[in-house]
Amino acid sequence: MAPTSSRWSRSQEIGGRTLGRPYGQNTAHSIAFNRGKRSIALDLTKPRGLEVARMLMKQSDVVIEAFRPGVMAKYGLAYEDAKAANPGIIYLSINGFGSRGPNAMLPVTDAVIQAFSGLMTVARSSDGVPNRLTMIPVDVVTGLYAFQSVATALVRKFRFGTGSHIEASLMQAAAAFQAAKIMEYHLEGGEPQPLYSPVATMRTSDGYLNVTAMREQHFVALCEVIGRPEVAADPVYQGRELRIKNEASLLAILRTEFAKQPTAHWAEKLTAAGVMNAPVQTYGDFLDHPQTKALSAVEYVEHPGVGTIAVAQIPGTPPVASQPVSRSRSPLIGEHTAEILDEIGFDEAEIRAMRADESIAVQ
Repeated sequence: MAPTSSRWSRSQEIGGRTLGRPYGQNTAHSIAFNRGKRSIALDLTKPRGLEVARMLMKQSDVVIEAFRPGVMAKYGLAYEDAKAANPGIIYLSINGFGSRGPNAMLPVTDAVIQAFSGLMTVARSSDGVPNRLTMIPVDVVTGLYAFQSVATALVRKFRFGTGSHIEASLMQAAAAFQAAKIMEYHLEGGEPQPLYSPVATMRTSDGYLNVTAMREQHFVALCEVIGRPEVAADPVYQGRELRIKNEASLLAILRTEFAKQPTAHWAEKLTAAGVMNAPVQTYGDFLDHPQTKALSAVEYVEHPGVGTIAVAQIPGTPPVASQPVSRSRSPLIGEHTAEILDEIGFDEAEIRAMRADESIAVQ
């Protein structure tokens, strides 16, 4: 449900699916995060559109809104309004900086919160410049934390009959996601240490390889694989703390050796020696890998108006291939408006009237 500005006849005016390259009404992000849902499009500035929203709120177990603080209250759809009509309602408010404080009304994107929360400082480039993770991790983890909270609230509701108002801000989610790093920063009075060393991406003669030597035996085996056993015996690198302290010189030695051979050479030898490693793959490499295929971690389905899409399997859910087509596609904006209105008691004449005065949009 969302207030709109003008006419419903042009789809670009009834939705904001603009995150990434568009495929008709969809983007990859809208498909990934809206697949399996139904879509109703209402104009909350119209009395009948607002009436529908209130009816849906009255009949729902959960209401989710993602406006800036105060917008839902403007339309008489705030938690207090929902609770008055539906005492057991679970009401989830998703926002940027939370509902109070000096930043509460500021606009937010994933990148803004990556910068604000300190997340960019753990993704520095070689010249020390903090970088944005070029996806939307904060948006995603906010949704996951919100789901966790709502699932718990539903159990409480079904057991005790009580509803609740839950607030999930991107800022809070980003902090929770980085809880250990923030704790380390506070305890150490500054920049937190690496967890261990060496753990780094090595440039090989034909690509890149991540190498992770967590424990003493891994470090010894790593040094033997690269033909430098004396490095493991050097007092400068004895134990976790000294390897972290002298990480710069240690990585310089390792990188010199790894540059001499291709990725496959090192991966084979390190794996045989029990040292954890992984070639740095592209998404294409990941999709083609036998392990990905063995688990059906990504399945391919047809999406109307888009074509064949690669759908990553969500852990713990039924395989994508076993689900109806409607569960693997994203709806058009307003695709199910008439269907939902019929379910909650509106007849065809009322739906036509709402469509005529642009209170609703129907695909």
